Amino acid sequence: MATLLITGIAGGLAQRVARILLDSGHTVIGVDYRALRSSATLREGEERLTIHRAHYNKTIIEDVFRHTHIEAVLHLGRTGSFKESLGKRFDLNVVGSQKIMNLCLQHGVKSLVVFSTFHIYGAHPANHIPIAEDEPLRAGLEFPQIADAIQMDNMASTWVYRHPEVRTVVLRCTNVIGPTVQNTMSEFLRRPRVPYLLGFNPMSQFVHEDDMVRAILAVWRSEQRGIFNVGGPAIIPWRTALELCRSRTFPIPWPLTHFAAELFGRLPYYLINFFRYPCVISDRALREATGWSPQIPIEDTLWSTVANARLHSTR
Repeated sequence: MATLLITGIAGGLAQRVARILLDSGHTVIGVDYRALRSSATLREGEERLTIHRAHYNKTIIEDVFRHTHIEAVLHLGRTGSFKESLGKRFDLNVVGSQKIMNLCLQHGVKSLVVFSTFHIYGAHPANHIPIAEDEPLRAGLEFPQIADAIQMDNMASTWVYRHPEVRTVVLRCTNVIGPTVQNTMSEFLRRPRVPYLLGFNPMSQFVHEDDMVRAILAVWRSEQRGIFNVGGPAIIPWRTALELCRSRTFPIPWPLTHFAAELFGRLPYYLINFFRYPCVISDRALREATGWSPQIPIEDTLWSTVANARLHSTR
């Protein structure tokens, strides 16, 4: 049995990964700068689980690596939250990730999985459909607020080939949604009323959190290294996705999007382009390399994300 360190352990996705590993007999060390929520599926003190609340670039992380033989690191702690300042996100995503990767090298960690995002490709009218892993990253050209995610991905992608002694995999995932995920897209879909851009209906992808967990574990268990996109079970128009969520919708003209972004919970402005232009990724490389494929249909993926919110909205 292996000992794995998982960053971002306060998040729903990381907890689902940890739960499977613990139930399989592995030992898990969880790290996060956030506290576990009361609804967490993990409990501090349970057998073979240790949790540290700390930033990824602090001394406590060094102590964890120094005193524990860690065989693999699942770096799932990238923050996309715009509730955090730009400086704090850079510190977490870039400086913290660099610290984690350096510690992997120093302490002989065998494998590293880095959780990235398809947002770094950018939604753009010139995008190929679908986008492969060697396509240019357009997002940084227009939206510097996602620069930390691009820099983290570039750093990890370079690491794949610069340090072959640590088998490294970078996963660029599409919209990860599901009943326990609290990210921007899942929360947006759960809104009682969901807007769409008037005159636009781009093709979209979604992957269920359980299928994303399976992808993370598939690359960890494999002998693969490199950069892999993680898509979903289907490619559908955005407004079809809203229909499957049984959302009450309303149109917003493009000139009012700045106002709408503020109105709907400080929605990251770069994300609005994904409601305007397609950013459809190909996960053919991952499927061929590991045999992974999404198992949860798109209808179930979307409905499971919003079902509880819809139930409460009808009461």
